[in-house]
Amino acid sequence: MAYLPSLRQLGYFVALAKELNFTRAAQACFVGQSTLSAGLKELEEALGIHLVERDRQNVSITPIGLEVLERAKLILAASEDLVEYAGATGKPMTATIRLGVIPTIAPFLLPVVLPEVRARFPDLKITLREDLTANLLSRLAEHKLDFALIALPYDVSGLLVQELFDDHFWLVAKEGDPALKGKEVTLPAKMAERLLLLEEGHCLREHSLQACRRTDIRKAEGLEATSLLTLLQMVESGLGIALLPGMAVKSSLLNNSQLVAKELASPTPKRVIALVARSSTAHTQEFNALANCIREQFGRT
Repeated sequence: MAYLPSLRQLGYFVALAKELNFTRAAQACFVGQSTLSAGLKELEEALGIHLVERDRQNVSITPIGLEVLERAKLILAASEDLVEYAGATGKPMTATIRLGVIPTIAPFLLPVVLPEVRARFPDLKITLREDLTANLLSRLAEHKLDFALIALPYDVSGLLVQELFDDHFWLVAKEGDPALKGKEVTLPAKMAERLLLLEEGHCLREHSLQACRRTDIRKAEGLEATSLLTLLQMVESGLGIALLPGMAVKSSLLNNSQLVAKELASPTPKRVIALVARSSTAHTQEFNALANCIREQFGRT
């Protein structure tokens, strides 16, 4: 029988490919540099190929090494799934769930949902990470997160998806702004040109553009915001108007400000809040329980 590489050896190789430095890779694996070097040598001998090229200054991965790297990541991920599955099967609803949430959801949904989750499932632990959608999905694929709360539409092909509720957009403008006239608000082209947006990378930016049925809106006065709070401060300064998710409007975000939120004309543009996980997740019971808890708190409208 051929000698099979160990998970430890594959882990050494993945760490080196990430760091491209033997000292840092050894530190990441909590071993000495000599141990890591020996493990990589054994891996190369077992496979009969050179994975790494190095000189006194540089470390690089060979072309065949790059192909092996992708397979090594899959093997390590599968082994993590196996451990998670065994643990989840033995003691359901007692896991530690690593949950990612986008910034335009986190401050409005988590304070409502987390206390309810703790009350229902006291042995379930949830750790949080707030980040942009693309980064959360990357971490999900890398097994650094278990679930992610994001807004659709977004490409979630290959993932387990639970659509939770619709979050309709509202127009937000400073008191007295002409955009607020009328019982219902529409966004004609001349008004859309005043639309202030979040910077690239925020899915709310794309959702706002889709709500206007526009993809060519130029940045008003060359301005973009890095957060919802900054966006609203820009609107209150009279620099433009903005579209705000309903969950933000119904929070205290607009209190003690000169801002007014108004419903948009039907059909009201919306985003869909969704919980996603890897299709291979071992935490199916926790996934469904969290999704149901969020639905009960916010409801699908």
